[in-house]
Amino acid sequence: MRYNEHMKIPFDDIGPAKILQLYAPQVPFRAVVVVDNTARGPAIGGVRVSKDVDIEEVYRLARTMTFKSALADLPHGGGKAGIIADPKDPNLERIFRVFARMIGDLNEYIPAPDMGCHEESMAWIYDEIGRVAGLPEEIGGLPLDKLGATGFGLAACAEIACGHAGLKLSGTRVAIQGFGSVGRAAARFLAARGAVLVAVSDSRGTLYSPGGLSVEKLLAAKEGEGTVTACGEGKVLPGEDIFKVDCDILIPAATPDVIHEGNAGEIRARLILEGANIPATARAEGILAERGVLIVPDFIANAGGLIMAAMEYARRTEAEAFAAIGEKIRANTGLILEKAKSEGILPREAAERLARERVRDAMRYREYTYA
Repeated sequence: MRYNEHMKIPFDDIGPAKILQLYAPQVPFRAVVVVDNTARGPAIGGVRVSKDVDIEEVYRLARTMTFKSALADLPHGGGKAGIIADPKDPNLERIFRVFARMIGDLNEYIPAPDMGCHEESMAWIYDEIGRVAGLPEEIGGLPLDKLGATGFGLAACAEIACGHAGLKLSGTRVAIQGFGSVGRAAARFLAARGAVLVAVSDSRGTLYSPGGLSVEKLLAAKEGEGTVTACGEGKVLPGEDIFKVDCDILIPAATPDVIHEGNAGEIRARLILEGANIPATARAEGILAERGVLIVPDFIANAGGLIMAAMEYARRTEAEAFAAIGEKIRANTGLILEKAKSEGILPREAAERLARERVRDAMRYREYTYA
């Protein structure tokens, strides 16, 4: 692996193709866009809005999207954008519109929703440049967050992964770190399959009840009070205690690197489904694997949102999108876990090998340029 000596971003035989740093002092805002690889087609990738997002995080997320598209066998590559701003900035619409104009000629990148933004943000971009995925339904989109595409995919992943971890999904105890759009949808779809939600956390703490929590009450508390800790059930614990609770399945569904060398030894789950992108460090995944914890990596487990975005971009229906999510994620979960077991490697390594192979195959079939 070599590095760009100025930005310290690794590059290899598949990318990244382009790294753009944007600055609009009159707004003001700064942003980063990384187009990692477009051999399989134009890159789809979310726009992350955070005061803390940086170029390294955007690069890592863009590479994740490359792998995610390849493994889902979509006609797309991987990219990502990060707008360095407060998601609650009252000037957010202007920020998004100026951002859209600045990437107007970057035709190989298709923006989509991500942490800190929503379908309305995509409508602002679409109004400016006419190129986006994840639009509101009122203007012909398949609203990923409202429909719960990523959470639906996580439930489909659980159906297959539980068998590999020696679990039965019905009655399985689940803990979800992060109760945003992904966490809420995962809770709904898993509960519908008989799983028991025993713990959930958000920025204000962890709520834990070994006998189970009412998903309906959690949703109401989050909507009304802004936090699951106002649910009126269970015991309120510090936020980081979500990684210590006794559960069968743990779903990190918030920010990157929340599972790390410092807390991996405290996790009691037998199965981790990565609902967020890059939620665990490489070292943490190694520690957990040594303890026998099965981890389904992000670009398998949480691909539902990307699959629905690609289906929307191809003008498919909601029913077709959900059918594709279920089919692709169930198949890929089984494929990767079987491959990892037969080759004696981690699921992430198995998934990365296959994804790279598919990307390289696409690169060989045409004169590959980024122009």
